[in-house]
Amino acid sequence: MRVFRGCNHPGIAPACACTIGNFDGVHRGHQAMLALLTNEARHRGVPSCVLTFEPHPRDFFAAQAGKAALAPPRVATLRDKLVELERCGIEQAVVLRFNAAFAAQSPETFVRDVLVDGLHARYVLVGDDFRYGAKRAGDYALLDAAGDAYGFDVARMNAYQVHGVRVSSSEVRDALAVGDMDRAAALLGRPYSISGHVLQGRKLGRALGERQPGRGDGFRTLNLRFPHAKPAARGIFVVSVHGLDAQPLDGVANLGHRPTVDASGRVLLEVHCLDWPERLGPEGGYGKLVRVELLHKLRDELHYDTLAALTEAIALDARNARAYFAALRRQTTRDRI
Repeated sequence: MRVFRGCNHPGIAPACACTIGNFDGVHRGHQAMLALLTNEARHRGVPSCVLTFEPHPRDFFAAQAGKAALAPPRVATLRDKLVELERCGIEQAVVLRFNAAFAAQSPETFVRDVLVDGLHARYVLVGDDFRYGAKRAGDYALLDAAGDAYGFDVARMNAYQVHGVRVSSSEVRDALAVGDMDRAAALLGRPYSISGHVLQGRKLGRALGERQPGRGDGFRTLNLRFPHAKPAARGIFVVSVHGLDAQPLDGVANLGHRPTVDASGRVLLEVHCLDWPERLGPEGGYGKLVRVELLHKLRDELHYDTLAALTEAIALDARNARAYFAALRRQTTRDRI
């Protein structure tokens, strides 16, 4: 998949079938729309294209209003969104910066400058609640009329439902907010995951672990940055780590602000692998691109008055994670018999 920041690139396809949206999480409703889009693109002999935005428009308007609470919690990073779009067969993604100038565009300007002159769209697929242009003045009827004027087809897809519930990014956020990882996975069509390069940290986990009998190597952690202030999921999770070894590694992770040891306010996914492969060595995780599946929530993130209390909590989380995997494997064995 080719990715472009903005429409003014010579490498953008001379024609395309496109859809427009934030696609936060690329859930099953998005996947159904993308499947329809790729089929229409194939039928027309043009590439499939997703037009998406960064920051999320609601993030922008919340910042403009000085009301951070109005910004929605973020399900996925831009990296993870693009990975999922490619997995769905999308051939081209265009990421537009959502700023004051873009927000002020009239519906007519958006169609002319972005869809026609920028993307060279021949087919545009939108959701049933799609609005565009300043003050959300543009709707499906207006877009359909613009398609007649400029020579591109317009189609609309109705809401995608599972067991009578509309699948949406809001539903995914609600499931993650309460730690219902099974429901989140059902809405996403896959376990909820976060990916990124492992960062160099303060190596505090190693020092903490040395307080525990038998943990001379400490609680070695892999730190991944989550580049949004409001992650949809927060807390301590049982996880599966992909990308370090031939097989996924069992682990436990903290997603949040680490209130006991970090006052910066940045959001990190801090992962402790329960059994570290010796062949990687003590520094073997740094710089690697990993994907962390959040399988089960153990508890909320807490502030501890002492590092000793934090160490005890981490040790208990690790024991609970081991118990989770042991029970899961017993169940898998029973299912195979």
